[in-house]
Amino acid sequence: DATQPAPLSPSDMLALDEALNKLAMLNQRQASIVELRFIAGLSVDETAHALGVSGRTVKFDWRMARAWLSRELRKGDAS
Repeated sequence: DATQPAPLSPSDMLALDEALNKLAMLNQRQASIVELRFIAGLSVDETAHALGVSGRTVKFDWRMARAWLSRELRKGDAS
């Protein structure tokens, strides 16, 4: 169930790091879920256990965080 990260270029890695830092200021739990799921490769259940929340919460926050990051990274591409 873990998401395997695609290879990222150095500039993409920097953009993702900056976007994750912005997300962390808005919602630390969502940022933590992205780090655990995308970067560490944990499953929903493993992430839920690590954060002490339900799998349903992880799934919801994962969807919200991915949508927010997608918009944020597209904004960066436009500039």
